[in-house]
Amino acid sequence: MNPSNWNRRQWVQYTAAALAGAASSAWADPNWPAKPVNLVVPFPAGGGTDAFARPLGVQFAKQTGKNLVIDNRGGAGGNLGAAVAAKAPGDGYNLFMGAVHHSIAPAMYAKLDYDLERDFVPIALVAQVPQVLVINPKLMQGDFKAFLQMVRNAPGKYNFGSAGGGTSHHLAGELFKLQTRTFITHIPYRGAGPALQDLIAGNVDMMFDGLGSSAQHIKGGRIRALMVSGTRRNPAFPDVPCAAELGLPDYTVSTWYGLWAPKATPADIQTRIQEELRKAAQSDEMKAAWAANGAEFPNLMGAQFGQFVNAEIKRWASVVKASGAKLD
Repeated sequence: MNPSNWNRRQWVQYTAAALAGAASSAWADPNWPAKPVNLVVPFPAGGGTDAFARPLGVQFAKQTGKNLVIDNRGGAGGNLGAAVAAKAPGDGYNLFMGAVHHSIAPAMYAKLDYDLERDFVPIALVAQVPQVLVINPKLMQGDFKAFLQMVRNAPGKYNFGSAGGGTSHHLAGELFKLQTRTFITHIPYRGAGPALQDLIAGNVDMMFDGLGSSAQHIKGGRIRALMVSGTRRNPAFPDVPCAAELGLPDYTVSTWYGLWAPKATPADIQTRIQEELRKAAQSDEMKAAWAANGAEFPNLMGAQFGQFVNAEIKRWASVVKASGAKLD
């Protein structure tokens, strides 16, 4: 068709398409990252998310020459930070490091100010660690069997801290209560870090925590591990029995951490981020950090990570229903 014969509507369509193409080219920044990248971590410093976000930030800076700025935004079981990240520009310079908690939230909250599928694109599953039952060392001296008898004999007397209502710490505790027919009082905090500090201080009795945030405290003797979830012992803590050994074969709770970007983030930048992640995961520093926390790098990227999250949303919805868990 000869452009000289186009009518007004055809010229408008052509111009719109040309502008869209130009905008797309402008987004495809070959120099990314040209400035620091902001990473929203929706929990206070010192929690499990931090245990993986900060080593990743160090390695990212080594590889790209630009900082990965850790922006801690705690509150509402990780949902406040998620809402902040959802509103950030999708320009390749804003990322969100969420966790298993964000797959639980849809079943626990009547209304959320964000939607994982609507507001974000899945980048990668960054780390996966088992949950661990940890206690203050002064609580008792015995093993898991003695612990279980103790809490069964005194329903409601003992309590467990969590990173907040509706987090994996909370639901891991509710699942434990369901499977062991015990009653332990839930005390929510504004993140795993503050909960751990109160556990260490003896202000709460126990936690069902991700091994990533508890590992260094276990090694330092500040808290004591009685059980790791799942069907096998963790290589980082070979002396801690697994749930299956202790008569809980279905207690397979893991804490995982994932990376998302705002929905409008260009596809080529998403790919670049994934490339940097794969490269970082092969570094000696990150391998050591993951191993020290008893974690694996699952290497689930993009759509595969999205499918994993969808399965987790369905799984935790069934746990919430079966346990009757509610926000405190």
